[in-house]
Amino acid sequence: MLLLALDTATPAVTVALHDGTDVIASSKQVDARRHGELLLPAVDRVLTEAGLKLEAVTGIVAGTGPGPYTGLRVGLMTADTFGLALGVPVHGVCTLDGLAYAADIDKGPFVVATDARRKEVYWATYADSRTRLTGPAVDRPADIAERVAGLPAVGAGALLYPDTFPVAREPEHVSAAALAALAAERLAAGEELPPPRPLYLRRPDAQVPKNYKVVTPK
Repeated sequence: MLLLALDTATPAVTVALHDGTDVIASSKQVDARRHGELLLPAVDRVLTEAGLKLEAVTGIVAGTGPGPYTGLRVGLMTADTFGLALGVPVHGVCTLDGLAYAADIDKGPFVVATDARRKEVYWATYADSRTRLTGPAVDRPADIAERVAGLPAVGAGALLYPDTFPVAREPEHVSAAALAALAAERLAAGEELPPPRPLYLRRPDAQVPKNYKVVTPK
C-alpha cells in the first residue's frame, strides 16, 4: 500500500505519503489564497523526499471538507485527476475527522471547529479521535455555544472564538499525514471509505446576480 493524501479544505495546503504502516513524507504550507499554486509542487516535493515516482502510488486520499468552495475543489479535482491517470482508487475522508485523529484524544466528547469565514465555523463533535458523534455542520459560534459548553476543542475555528470555545488547543489546521494514517487504518480494518465528494454545506460566495439580464441576438 502506498497512499498519497492531500487536503485543501482549510488554509493549509497539505500532502503526505503513507506506506500502510507509517507516514514516509509530508508537507504543509499555510496560505489560504494559493491552493492551486502550491498543491502540485507539494506533491512533487513529497515524492522526491520519499525517493518515489507518482506511478508507485496505489491509492489517493482526499480531504472532503467541509471547506470553502474554491479551495476545497482544488484538492478534490487534483485527487480525481491522479486517480484517473494512475487507475487507482480515490478515497474521501472528512477534513474534521483528520483533525480529530491528529488531536489524539482517547476519551471525549470534544469538538473540532475550522474557520468557515463569514463569522462562522465548520464543526463536529467526537467521542474520541476516531468516532464522530455529530456533524459536520456550519454555524455561528454564538449559536452553538450552549451545545459545546465545557467541551475541549481543536482547530482554527475554536482558537478564533475563545468565548465559545474557551478550552481550545492545537492542531490548528489539518495535516495530510493524519488523513493518510486514518485512511490506512480504516482500509486495513476492511472498511470501505466513501468517494471524494465535497462537503460544501453552503452555496459558494460567487453567484449569478439576481434579475440577470439575458441578451439575445436579434
